[in-house]
Order: sequence, then structure tokens, then C-alpha cells
Amino acid sequence: MVTWIILAAVILIAVYTVGSYRKKLTSGCCGAQGDGMEKKVRVEDRNKNHYPYQAVVTIDGMVCGSCSRRVENALNRLDGVWAQVDLGAGTALVRMKYPVEDAVLKEAVNRSGYTALRITHPTGPVSQPLL
Repeated sequence: MVTWIILAAVILIAVYTVGSYRKKLTSGCCGAQGDGMEKKVRVEDRNKNHYPYQAVVTIDGMVCGSCSRRVENALNRLDGVWAQVDLGAGTALVRMKYPVEDAVLKEAVNRSGYTALRITHPTGPVSQPLL
């Protein structure tokens, strides 16, 4: 009986893996259509002094540049927000002109297809290179 349960689990994992791999082959690493890279949403005001509030959002599920672009765009579409995603760290530095509720930031990330795990609000300057 245990052998059959293990065999069924292995088969389910194999089916999921093959399906995921097929999706990557046909649509890019994260299911994007076409070239896999959506157009970047540019923030007009890039003066850091105009953004007195900041948050660092820890994000799960990003695996490529297209993923990070999608999250960054979702956040940058919010009014008064300038976000920069660090794919390697799995975080987004979110600069805000006025306080934005954590729930709003989380919803923007989640709507883009990823999971906002944690949101922190550093008190001092946050160092992240401009992309």
C-alpha cells in the first residue's frame, strides 16, 4: 500500500514537472507571451528626495527578468510610487511620496502573479542600485 502511494506521488510530480517545462518552452520562463518581456512602466519623477516613505517588499516566485519587470510595473502603476526590484534578493524597494497601505502594495504584487511574503519599513536610507 505504501509503495502505491509513493508511486502515485512520483507520477503526480512527474506530470507537474513535464507540464511546467512545456509551459516554459512555449511561453518563456514565467508564462509570458511573445518575447516574455512586457514594456517597462517608467516613473517620471525619479528624484529620491520627493519620496520620503519607503518599504521593502519580500517577494516569492520571481525567477527571471520578466518576472521582476512584471512586479516592478505593477508597483509603479500605483500613484506616487517608485519601485525597483532586486531579482537576486527577491525584494522590491518601494519609494512613496505619501504613505501607502501595506495591503495595497501586497495586492499589487499578488495581482501580478507573485506572492508578497513580508513588508518592512526601514527607518534609515536603503541602499539599492538604480536599474
